[in-house]
Formats: sequence, C-alpha cells, structure tokens
Amino acid sequence: MSSGSPRPLMVLGTSSGAGKSLMTAALCRVLRRRGEQPLPFKGQNMSNNAWVDADGGEMAYSQAMQAWAAELEPCCAMNPVLLKPRGDSTSEVIHGGRSVGTARAEHYYRDWFRPGWQAIRSGLTELQQRWPQGRLVLEGAGSPVEVNLQRRDLTNLRLAQYLRAHCLLVADIERGGVFAQIVGTLALLRPVERPLIRGILINRFRGRRELFDQGRSWLEQHTGIPVVGVMPWLNDLFPPEDSLDLLERRPTRGPVDLEIAVLKLPSISNFSDLDPLEAESSVRLRWVAPGEALGTPDAVILPGSKQTLRDLQAMRSSDLAKQLADYAARGGSVLAICGGMQLLGEQLDDPEGVEGGEGSGPWAGLGLLPLITRFGGEKALRQRQVQALWPEPIPISGFELHHGSTRATDSLAPLTDEAGLGWWAPTRGGGSITGSYLHGLLDNGPWRRHWLNQLRQRRQLEPLATDRPHHGDHRDQLLDRLADAFEQHVDLTPLLDAEG
Repeated sequence: MSSGSPRPLMVLGTSSGAGKSLMTAALCRVLRRRGEQPLPFKGQNMSNNAWVDADGGEMAYSQAMQAWAAELEPCCAMNPVLLKPRGDSTSEVIHGGRSVGTARAEHYYRDWFRPGWQAIRSGLTELQQRWPQGRLVLEGAGSPVEVNLQRRDLTNLRLAQYLRAHCLLVADIERGGVFAQIVGTLALLRPVERPLIRGILINRFRGRRELFDQGRSWLEQHTGIPVVGVMPWLNDLFPPEDSLDLLERRPTRGPVDLEIAVLKLPSISNFSDLDPLEAESSVRLRWVAPGEALGTPDAVILPGSKQTLRDLQAMRSSDLAKQLADYAARGGSVLAICGGMQLLGEQLDDPEGVEGGEGSGPWAGLGLLPLITRFGGEKALRQRQVQALWPEPIPISGFELHHGSTRATDSLAPLTDEAGLGWWAPTRGGGSITGSYLHGLLDNGPWRRHWLNQLRQRRQLEPLATDRPHHGDHRDQLLDRLADAFEQHVDLTPLLDAEG
C-alpha cells in the first residue's frame, strides 16, 4: 500500500457464488460516487469469460465489469493471474494479460505459486503507480479458509495481510445454512487473520429485512463483528462470472416475440456476449445442451468455445450436430461467435494441439459455411472498430480473442470491411448463417436490432427501433441500480473507519 493512499478494502465470501463479484462492483460504484477512485483488483481468477483490454491484454470479464463500475477503462493489471480451464484438469495460465503456459491442477502450486505471486505484486504496483491516491478494492476467490489450500493461497488472506486490508465477509442466505457458513469461516481463520474481518454482509435475502433482525443480533453477539447490511434478492440480470451462475439463471419475463436457442456446449466461453439479448424484453434465450432437443427456435446461437474440437465432438456424439444441420437446411437462422464460427466451417486443423483434439487433424466441421480454420501461432488479442456490411452498413466495435485464423474457401459475403473477421450466407425463406470473430458484436445496439428485425420479419412482426445505444449504457444503468441498493442496505462505516 503506497504512502498516503486510502486503506484497501477486500470482499471475501463464505463460498464460491456468494456474490463477491457483484458486491465488489457495487462497492466500486459507491466509492466513486463519494469522490474516491476505487481500483478493482482480483489477484487470481479462474474463468473462461474474458475481456481484452486496450493494450491487447487478457483479463477476466468480472474485473472489467468492476472497472466500469469504478468509471475506469479495464486493464489487465486488475487481474494479473487468469486461469482458463480446458476441461482435462489443466488450465491455460495468463500472467499480466499474456499466456505463459499450461498448468495441471495437481502441480499448479508447485510450479506456478512463485511466478503467480510475482505477477500479483506487479499488478498491484502498476495500479498504485497509475493512481497513487486510489483505493484498492480487492475481490477474493472461493472461500478464504480452504484448509488444504491456505498455505499456498494467492488471492485471499495472504493478499489481505500483505495490504492490511479491511475485509467484508459476504454470505449467501439463499443457499441455506448462513449461520454455519459465517461461524465456520471465522472459526477456521488464524488468530492473525481474524482482525482483518471488519463486517459481515448477508446477500440475496428474500422478504422483509426485519425478519432477520434476530439472526443479525445473534451473529453480532457470537462473532463480535458487525453485520453491516442485508442485501435483498435482486431481479436484475448481471453478467455472470462463471458457468455456475449462468446455469442458475431463471427466466423472469412473460410472453415474448422471439425464442433464440443458445447451444450450451461443454467448453462454452465468453457467454457475456449474450447479455445484450438477455436485456431485450422481446426475446427469450433457451439454453440447449448436448442430448436435448433443439426444436424450432427463431434463431440458434453458437457462443465462444475454449476447446473447439471437444465441443465439436460433443455435438456429434449427441446428435446436436445433425439437429443443427437439419434446422439450417429448413431455412433457420444461425449466429456463431469465435469458436462457434470455427465449428460452422468445413475443416479444422490443429497441428499444435491447442484446441483439445487428439492429433493434428484435419477434422470435418459442421459444414454450414465454406470455411477452413487452422489453429496455432500467436493468440489474436485486440480491440476492433470496423464497419459492418450486413445486415446494414453501420460501424461496430468489439474485440478478438482466439487462436488460429479462418479463411473462406468459396465465394462468401464478408460480414465487415475487415477481411477475416466474419462471413454470412443466406438460407431459404429469409434466414441466414452468420459467423464472426468479434466478441461484443451484440453489444452494438443498431446491429443487434437489425439482426433481430430480420427474425421478426420472418414472423411478420413489427420492426424494433434500431437507434439503440451500446449495451455498455444499459450495463451502466444496472450498475447504478446495484449501487443504489447497496447504499440503501449496507453501512460501510465499520470498513472505512478505524484505520488501525
């Protein structure tokens, strides 16, 4: 902690999925409203939902969201260690925004603990040098008291002690057993760690808050730590950090105009690409896993994939590939992003074995577009601003995050004025097969609405207005509403006072 900067704050959880990411985002927005410059930071994150910063560095999407809450441009120093699971007890290791290798779970702490701690310290130094008066707002990972991992903890209490952070412990009452979660977590802290916990937050409470008054008093009496707030269950949808949160989403809206099926493949990644569609009141997303019926949706989306060839195998072995081919042959509309686009092609080559296949291939793709993809070489990591050529000529922005390159083998209409970013082809009856490397494509409001209006036209529905802002504006409104609820229900005094 640099001299003269405010004391860091840290959000810990009694378990994974307790709500740390959103509570950290809320804390960042609240501090920003109070005139401070919060600096979001998660030393180590494990997620396939990623973002690419302005310098081409790779970081977790949840830290990008927290940066937006803090009114900062995301940078990979906010998440210096990112682990991207590959589904075979291995993960790609990202340090400082760059891929540095692959780690097996059983050898991770042996091989990567020291380099990881160095990357974390470098990230902290970069943030504190850029914003010397900023207040670090740290997010922990999982539970801080996993006894088998505490000795090699990189991102919870080791970091809290290193920075002398004041910690907020978040517990999810929706999961049940909230008293055992809290008391058990505190009991497993070492004596030197216990004073770091300055407040307890009960998250996702349903009903009238006064119903928890007795529980609040009991917790404060038995732990000696103030319960600083009881956050209600929030109905707004927020970008999830990991697939567990994605699977727990529940549809809350009534009748809609369009149903869009999203293929929920085993190695799905960057599913935040779908958040703009979640925010469209006229659209319902239906997630379809291998083994489930595709049905007759208005469109099908293939999201990104961390292991494209494994997802291809999952589609073939479950009959989902045949269902998609039959759907396209009937004139259905398909939109595929990044790894999803690679799956749509005719051939995939993987000479370096980076995409989860056995051998180097080639493998036959789904054959819905005349494309060949060859994996290998440097990972493409860059933000892009280009001109869409279809369905309307409009400017769009997003980012690339992929291994390999793709080329068309036949005459195929380009999606943008930049070669190699995407293609499209019509199907009968006004449908289309579209593939793009551009993550964030659907964030572009006019493009998204033009694409939806093509689906609506096939159903003889009135077109939607196309003068829509970027989805970032909607996300910012959600963050404001989250911060409003946080300010209403949480008292930060115990964390911000008593600097000792």
